[in-house]
Amino acid sequence: MKWWMVLIIVLVIMAAVIAVLYFLGKRAEKKQAEQQAQIDAAKQVVSMLVIDKKKIRLKDAGFPEQVYEQTPRLLRLRKFPVVKAKVGPRIMTFITENDVYDQIPLKKEIKATISGLYITSVRGLRGPLPKAEKKESKLDKLLKKGRGEA
Repeated sequence: MKWWMVLIIVLVIMAAVIAVLYFLGKRAEKKQAEQQAQIDAAKQVVSMLVIDKKKIRLKDAGFPEQVYEQTPRLLRLRKFPVVKAKVGPRIMTFITENDVYDQIPLKKEIKATISGLYITSVRGLRGPLPKAEKKESKLDKLLKKGRGEA
């Protein structure tokens, strides 16, 4: 008889957690849609010469102090994909998404769609971009070694 009570309590708690996660997900989805609309409103296409790209923390990337202060505390510790590029006569630092970061060639001229400090998409200035080679992770190497493929 007691295990039925425990089962019912666990099911009620799980239902409450699922409901809370559902509503938080809906709120985050709305917030993302608003942010995407702002990014689309401010986007512009520029040609740039990529000087350097790496994944570093915002504090070390050389962004203005205001950018660092507006970043949520949890994200300040994370490493971001950052691209240094020459846009016209100025050298600027941009943040990219991981999939866009992988497409950007080093020391090449590209056309990029930017919105503020964000690079949202890239394409080659003279023809298509070369395919980016994906680095093999340590886990993949260990799995291959275990199977005897290496």
